[in-house]
Amino acid sequence: MPQSQLALRVALTPPAPAAEGGRKARSARRAPGLTFMVRCTADLPLVLDALAGRMEALGYLKRDCFGMHLALEEALVNALKHGHGHDPAKAARVRLCVTAEQAMAEVEDQGPGFDPSAVADALQPENLGRACGRGLLLMRHYTTWVRFSDRGNRVTLCKCRCPDESGLGPGE
Repeated sequence: MPQSQLALRVALTPPAPAAEGGRKARSARRAPGLTFMVRCTADLPLVLDALAGRMEALGYLKRDCFGMHLALEEALVNALKHGHGHDPAKAARVRLCVTAEQAMAEVEDQGPGFDPSAVADALQPENLGRACGRGLLLMRHYTTWVRFSDRGNRVTLCKCRCPDESGLGPGE
């Protein structure tokens, strides 16, 4: 399917919540959220480029852009392969929201789901030769946190910016 036919819906991210309990409210500098419908691997570059572009525009370090790009790519490939069995009639919904504080991506497929705790640890010696399980390892390694829905058909990836990390090099 050509990228021009990729279903793309843009939705604005709701405004930042007001301060609670006397805590100071964080900056409301927010980038718009994006929603994509992904049916096949040919649709991936548009989604991955959107994520990387927003992170780069907000000054995230290159290593964080790379890591989040890789984690999202793994989540999408898992959704298409394991969730949908490469069925182009099914679409995975991807929501992106990148702010100055964090980059978040949510991938939800139409599959039956799975139990992430039942996936063998890819780092155990008996699993080093297996082709499965590395995607989850990469997602967990390159993000601040990963959460799965109870059903196991939705994953949320988050990469938080370190408080002292400006993303700018010396003298910039």
